[in-house]
Amino acid sequence: MAWNGRRKKKALVLDDDPNVLQVLGGYMSAFNFDVETTDNPRAALELCKTRRFDIILSDLMMPDMNGLEFLQEVKHADPDAAFIMITGYPSIDSAVEAIRRGAQDYISKPFKIEEIKHKIDKAILEKSLKMRLRHLQGITWALIISIPLWLILGIVFARSIR
Repeated sequence: MAWNGRRKKKALVLDDDPNVLQVLGGYMSAFNFDVETTDNPRAALELCKTRRFDIILSDLMMPDMNGLEFLQEVKHADPDAAFIMITGYPSIDSAVEAIRRGAQDYISKPFKIEEIKHKIDKAILEKSLKMRLRHLQGITWALIISIPLWLILGIVFARSIR
């Protein structure tokens, strides 16, 4: 997916480690994102309620609210949010739970820039495809519903020209 669309994409990065915030914030800026960073899950939730982000990256282990709880709240506010969980304490259980709750991917620290970029591209593409599919389904239903109406109008028109 191209990073240079009509508008600059928006990213939110949440991590309680200031070094990780700085590195990820720098990566996201280099990827041409308008990036918000915070170490506070509650502040991040407020941002999610007032803005739409193209991608959200969140740490798993944080004080006050863990990443799984944050993910659940984000998905409640924006079911289409593209979300990547990041952790320095990887486990199969936490990865499965993150994906089950709606994360598109799971990244272990330390991470590589290529890995981050690839997973972000993949998550944004997945979100875009889901939204396009939903749009096409809406168009399909509109057509299905309108066909009987057009048939009735055709019959009325045919009878009126007799």
